[in-house]
Amino acid sequence: MFDLRIYIVIVASVLAVIGNVSYLRDVLTEKVKPHPYTWFIWSIVSMTTFFGGLAKGAGIGVIPTGIAECFTIIIFLLSLKYVFKDRALHIRAIDTYFLVAALLGLIPWFLTKDPTISVVIVVVIDIIAFIPTLRKTWEHPETEKPLLYGMNVGRHVLTLLSLSSYNIATTIHSIAMIVTNTLMVFFIRRKGLRITEST
Repeated sequence: MFDLRIYIVIVASVLAVIGNVSYLRDVLTEKVKPHPYTWFIWSIVSMTTFFGGLAKGAGIGVIPTGIAECFTIIIFLLSLKYVFKDRALHIRAIDTYFLVAALLGLIPWFLTKDPTISVVIVVVIDIIAFIPTLRKTWEHPETEKPLLYGMNVGRHVLTLLSLSSYNIATTIHSIAMIVTNTLMVFFIRRKGLRITEST
């Protein structure tokens, strides 16, 4: 029987691969400079939302998240070089505060056995972890490229459409990521807007 969700998952998975492979290539060639704090927390959060979604019946809708998680871990490891190479650009005191807040948020996640509570907690952590990257990108839009974040918006929209079960645990992460990744695209595009305004 024809199941549209399978095709949606395939397209979402392709978007995850395209966006992340492109971003990974740009990291290796130093065209983008990922914030290590953000990518460290994302590695943890994506894994939690993947398994939390499975536990709450998301079905094949979690596949794109699992694919993206593999890339997230790799990008985090590669981002570590920027801590030493360009610390002033990447690490501010406020970034460290947000990292500590995100890590403290992991404590109730470890203590709870409820997948819904766990996913809600890690989504809040995810948003907090996003703030250092948003701050960096607002100040230095040239350190990021919009493709990954644009693909993330499309991927999460498709992920919502492919879910087998709709509840807080299976939907809140994608909704939060649609909002934050859209903000990232806007912040990155400011670079082009500023150039246009100055000419």
